Amino acid sequence: MNNEFIMKTYSRFDVTFDHGKGCYLYDTNGKKYIDFAAGIAVNSLGYANEKLENAILSQSKKLLHCSNLYWSQPQINLAKKLCQNSSFDKVFFCNSGAEANEAALKLAKIYAKKNKNENCTKFIAFRNSFHGRTTGSLSLTGQDKYQKNFTPLMPDVKFALFNDIESVKKLLGADICAIFLEPIQGEGGIVPAKQEFLAEIREICTKNDIVLVFDEVQCGIGRCGKLFAHQVYGINPDIVTLAKAIAGGLPMGAMLATDKIASSFSVGDHASTFGGNLLACACANAVIEEIANDSFLENVSQMSSYFISKLNTFKEKYSFIKDVRGIGLMLGIELDIPPKDVVNAAFKEGLLILSAGANVIRFVPPLIIDKKVADEGFIILNKVFESIK
Repeated sequence: MNNEFIMKTYSRFDVTFDHGKGCYLYDTNGKKYIDFAAGIAVNSLGYANEKLENAILSQSKKLLHCSNLYWSQPQINLAKKLCQNSSFDKVFFCNSGAEANEAALKLAKIYAKKNKNENCTKFIAFRNSFHGRTTGSLSLTGQDKYQKNFTPLMPDVKFALFNDIESVKKLLGADICAIFLEPIQGEGGIVPAKQEFLAEIREICTKNDIVLVFDEVQCGIGRCGKLFAHQVYGINPDIVTLAKAIAGGLPMGAMLATDKIASSFSVGDHASTFGGNLLACACANAVIEEIANDSFLENVSQMSSYFISKLNTFKEKYSFIKDVRGIGLMLGIELDIPPKDVVNAAFKEGLLILSAGANVIRFVPPLIIDKKVADEGFIILNKVFESIK
């Protein structure tokens, strides 16, 4: 019945959620679920967060929208927070990760045209990457299953192998304007970049004046134990794209860039009617204030170690678990059984988890999770693994 009016673009579980509290969700029948998915790495502060509720209530009484033809204080405050907590100088606000990546595509291309040559229009991206479903972001997505029904896509994208620097070097040329990558490949199976790989990419981009873009749509905003994922590596890109967790559940995206790159945009080169929406900015200000402090991020790191320890215990116990990997609270276990079977069985028991890639279970819980809630989820997960064993 629910499919009568909504297009079939998702394979949905047979559940309708009604409300949440902390790290728990409740369906319309009152059943409680432990959330290890956070709306696909969105709800980092969990559900019914008081600071978010206050931000929404306060801003809703003032303005919801007024247009980017005018300045607004929530947007100014948020841009300042993001820049002061990073190596970037300017922000462009939009509504999603795909939009942020589209903005980065345009900014990198116009920088190269203005500062190198008119023919410097090609991009290097990576196999198994995921950057979004709009035509430009999909063109950068190195997975045939997402692209096959929508070709031809944007030309001038070359694909290298992730964590293979030699495959990158083979694609270099005077026509490369940008290298586009995720510090941790999410949909590709929770694969972190190697430190030396990112360091060499940064060196190549600096030497050849190639724009380095990090897509932190999923791995950013505290998910890896730092406000930005690249801060874990100590390597700064020229552009970073953000979305998902930035506004605590409201649709929002952002592209941050250094002055050197950002100055390539002129009035009219890019825009977004709803970008930097006042309600979303009010929420994002609350999110950044909460996450960008040492005690919050320390809890993420501590819970990361706890999750990894528990998952490695499962790995020792169950032969079908082949690997445990990830950073912060963006973790995965590689299986030699179909992940869908585990996801579905966990759902029936009241645990929400996700798959990633062809053979990985993904764990991206709210960043406020504690050991008590985690253990409740691990009890269910162990029960599911026992049933499969």
